[in-house]
Amino acid sequence: MFKKILIANRGEIAVRIIRACRELGIRSVAVYSEADKLALHTQLADEAVCIGAAASKDSYLNIQNILSAAVLTGSEAIHPGFGFLSENSKFARMCKECNIIFIGPDDISIELMGNKSKARENMIKAGVPVVPGSDGPISNEIEAKKVALEIGYPVMIKAAAGGGGRGIRIVEKENEIVAAFNTAKAEAVVCFGDGTLYMEKFIEEPHHIEFQILADNYGNIVHLYDRDCSIQRRNQKVIEEAPAFILTDKMRKEMGDAAIRAAKSVNYKNAGTIEFLVDKHNKFYFMEMNTRIQVEHPITELITGIDLVKEQIKIASGEKLAFAQENIHIKGHAIECRINAENPKEDFKPSPGRIKELNIPGGPGIRMDTFIYSGYLVPPNYDSMLGKLIAYGSTREEAIARMKRALYELVIDGPSNNIDFQYDIISDEDFIKGNYNTSFLKSKLVND
Repeated sequence: MFKKILIANRGEIAVRIIRACRELGIRSVAVYSEADKLALHTQLADEAVCIGAAASKDSYLNIQNILSAAVLTGSEAIHPGFGFLSENSKFARMCKECNIIFIGPDDISIELMGNKSKARENMIKAGVPVVPGSDGPISNEIEAKKVALEIGYPVMIKAAAGGGGRGIRIVEKENEIVAAFNTAKAEAVVCFGDGTLYMEKFIEEPHHIEFQILADNYGNIVHLYDRDCSIQRRNQKVIEEAPAFILTDKMRKEMGDAAIRAAKSVNYKNAGTIEFLVDKHNKFYFMEMNTRIQVEHPITELITGIDLVKEQIKIASGEKLAFAQENIHIKGHAIECRINAENPKEDFKPSPGRIKELNIPGGPGIRMDTFIYSGYLVPPNYDSMLGKLIAYGSTREEAIARMKRALYELVIDGPSNNIDFQYDIISDEDFIKGNYNTSFLKSKLVND
């Protein structure tokens, strides 16, 4: 087992990894930008190293500075968390060249599955159902028009190196496609440094279902069942729940088997997520693979009893999985609400600022993963997520009731936030009945 791990991230995921390290008896090293000098992760870690200015490109995306910090502190491994460099194959490769273990898949798997266009090609070869679309990258607007006519409108233009809902445009008519292609390309270049685009048929009003994967270095691969991530705005997740309410046992088995086939096809190692779209006819299609830990991993931990971050570390250190597929069972139900510093009444405008008062809820079945504290100044430089409020119950009904209670108790005074917005969703009759899909929020916001 490692003696020291550097966490190449910030916010609640850095705090989450530090806590896992402490429970495993591993020393942790935090890295921070100048804007994060007083952040919680720098105070909880055993050591902390400044790696640059506030801008992400100068700090959390600065590979040279992060690797220098790892060497300087004698760290044997680096955990990238999610976002930033977590799906950067160059970073994973450079860790290996520096004899530092990257806690995640190898650079080859990241390239194969991290590039959405290449991943699609691999899934077709592996016999995993995919959404109809382009055979590979689309090079220009003329080709985009041609492919769109072949597969039929509406279509989605997507960044091959994308994630987090960035670099995506939905096109319903031919006269919109040139502008959509160019704006998606420009956004992809800015967000990912890669303007490669591909196209898929837009599946209207689907469910967004994902399966959690764990794979060790010895060919053992399991899934930890499913999450429904359909409550989204602008292709970004707002609420997730596990297990998915809409899946039958038969569908769950078929999709789980497909997820494992997908991971095996690229010799995948460590934690990852296979994401599917399920249409109104209950047909499922591979969408993409996230080659990292997910924001919503806690709800899977609660329904399976398996600590995903600890398993990541154990796998990277060379341990075999201690369980097989038949040992993993769903118990109860869990829901996660992403709590953001944003103003829902002003088109979700980010709202950085100082936290004047804070009350974090507790009680049976409640977990809050966060990095904020009273007096903390939320910087304007990064994602607006303040934390994740998670509720667990023996049934979905109990999980919803506990989430409502926890949202009522949660107080974040200072920055505008989406607590009331989340409460309204959880209390909505259609949500309570499980009658929702990816267009749920769009329709509710329009009607309101």
